[in-house]
Amino acid sequence: MKYRRLGKTGLKVSEISLGSWLTYGNSVNDVTAEKTIQQAYELGINFFDTANVYMQGRAEEVVGEALRQYPRESYVLATKVFWPMGEGVNDRGLSRKHVMEQANASLRRLGLDYVDIYYCHRYDTETPVEETLRAIDDLIRAGKVLYAGVSEWTAAQIQEALGAADRYLLDRIVVNQPQYHMFNRGIEKEIVPLSSRHGIGQVVFSPLAQGVLTGKYKRGADGVPQGSRALDSSANRWITSLLSDWHLSRVEKLSALAAEIGCTTGQLALAWVLRLDNVASAIVGASRPEQIAENAGACEISLSAEHLSAIEDILGE
Repeated sequence: MKYRRLGKTGLKVSEISLGSWLTYGNSVNDVTAEKTIQQAYELGINFFDTANVYMQGRAEEVVGEALRQYPRESYVLATKVFWPMGEGVNDRGLSRKHVMEQANASLRRLGLDYVDIYYCHRYDTETPVEETLRAIDDLIRAGKVLYAGVSEWTAAQIQEALGAADRYLLDRIVVNQPQYHMFNRGIEKEIVPLSSRHGIGQVVFSPLAQGVLTGKYKRGADGVPQGSRALDSSANRWITSLLSDWHLSRVEKLSALAAEIGCTTGQLALAWVLRLDNVASAIVGASRPEQIAENAGACEISLSAEHLSAIEDILGE
């Protein structure tokens, strides 16, 4: 496993990290989840991602239990706050009340004294940014959070947060978690340049485009394998648009290129994401230990200028 600095901080995270969205506490049973997390740890993956809203806290419980066997200083753990966690009017958003209450609730579910990274899971239009940043700054000073981050914020919103932190002498955000893969490159134009200037690292989610970029989905009536997420009505709303002939025809060509390079299609997609220096880590989901083992192999794939040019040609057709 290879490691990168998270933005300009001294924290080093594995290039491949393991997430728990749509898997742990949901479609993957607890025993398999623990074995998968154990496999990731043994491969040198030191970065694990979850969120309070994933199965309404159940994912945090599963991840916390699986990591309990390891020394706390040996891994980096992130969780998040924003989405509704109850029916009450204050059970959502980024108010000081919700941030503080959910931070403590997450720590209880995880069975930990602190999390390494605490993300604002979305931007809250109803709460002043300085209120949210002040709450997280207080959590940092209390030792319950080590680093502040945001997820799926626009460049303008990130800039607003940086300005507020400087104005009120609060801890700056040091990490952004956006969606990023070959079919979704929205961060390249504004967010990556802004983040690079201000020392904010990207920890990207869905680098395999919900599994489409592994090559397991094919064109045609029989192109969706049995047991796949695409057949799960509770989890497939994010993948449907990626199963068009336009996308799958490009995946076929990417698979051919991967075979020439000597790697899997998924490893090619992950290595492509990691080509950017501003990307500190790519979060993958894994429902079986062998999946995380394959994904971890992407760190060994070196893409030449010719490979990158060929990928651009395929994606630009």
